[in-house]
Amino acid sequence: MRSLGLALAVLLLAGLATAQKHVSFRAPDGYRLHADLYGKGPRSIVLAHGGRFTMQSWDKQARIFAKAGFRVLALDFRGYGQTIPGTQDADDKGYPDVLAAVRYLRSTGARSVSVVGASMGGDAAADAAIAARPGEIERIVFLGSDGGGTPERLPGRKLFIVSREDANSDGPRLPRISEHYGRTPEPKRLVILDGAAHAQFIFDTDQGPRLMRELLDFLSEP
Repeated sequence: MRSLGLALAVLLLAGLATAQKHVSFRAPDGYRLHADLYGKGPRSIVLAHGGRFTMQSWDKQARIFAKAGFRVLALDFRGYGQTIPGTQDADDKGYPDVLAAVRYLRSTGARSVSVVGASMGGDAAADAAIAARPGEIERIVFLGSDGGGTPERLPGRKLFIVSREDANSDGPRLPRISEHYGRTPEPKRLVILDGAAHAQFIFDTDQGPRLMRELLDFLSEP
């Protein structure tokens, strides 16, 4: 555990120097999406933000992933950040945006693509995984997300991460996430962190270092 902590500390410091560039590409419906791209290599990650965030909110984590050897695409959903709003109906579903990001990485040399989806981004990642071709999305992280309405259809490797006391106006999120996790096919893992922070807000708490370790371990394992 001490060696993992040391390695993470090194990545945290070194990751700040990782270069990024801005890219744009079109979803299948012609909608132009914007994203920040970090790192190089055949292993890739799409970072899908939550409803109160934009692609820029992933900057620190994206640099750490890139330093660990991943090519990372932090996406602005339509209607957020640099991706201009579309119609209300189009904005109701984020999976075309996630799937377009996955396919952009595949078309530019990625041999494997995983998705880290936070809250709203996790729901969109679930829809994308179900709509994707077999093997198109290798792994999914659901950060503060229950994995969508049909978790029994989710392919690939799945990691659910939630804070024990995380709640919204409907009450605690953990019971619903646990129930959906139970319906999700293997391989899967559920990690419950201390505290009440929701999704990306966990990075700013004392659970942030453990969250990064869990993500790096899951995304790096063979």
